[in-house]
Amino acid sequence: MHARWVFLPVLGAHLAHAPVLRFDLFPALARPIDGGRTVRGRRLLGANKTWRGAAVMFTGVLGATLALWHSSWYRSRLPRELQASPPVITGALLAGGVVLGELPNSFLKRQLDIQPGERHRSLAGAALALFDQADFMLGTWLLLRPVFRMSARQALDASAVVAVVHLPINVVGYAVGARTTPI
Repeated sequence: MHARWVFLPVLGAHLAHAPVLRFDLFPALARPIDGGRTVRGRRLLGANKTWRGAAVMFTGVLGATLALWHSSWYRSRLPRELQASPPVITGALLAGGVVLGELPNSFLKRQLDIQPGERHRSLAGAALALFDQADFMLGTWLLLRPVFRMSARQALDASAVVAVVHLPINVVGYAVGARTTPI
């Protein structure tokens, strides 16, 4: 049993979001969350953080959680606290953490004048690129606390696994036209 299994349903966000981006589904929801607002003359979150993305990613994680919960193989790998939690609660908290957890990193990148999909070629840029692969982990760690108190060690372990898994997902997303950059 490892905390990293808690994050398997996060793949549902990518599975749901990729076709929406590729085929421009639900265009009415493709409005920036920040509404174009700025801080210090720079966008708050940027054009890539949309209501469509938030809704689709939330739904994808929640749906994947509910689907995986039907598998005793999956449930048996979860920490006991989560095994006892209702799947809709766990899924909603995990999904909310994924959506909200990405926002601080987007804010920071906009304030550092790093455009969506770009990387600064510096030590700070490399650190942000690595953090970007698992930026939602902090949000999920905090939001899951009512049902699962993940230790810092568990969170670091899960973050490392999530970051490693996220890199090839980005490449596949780029290959199918759901992303504008491979990483």
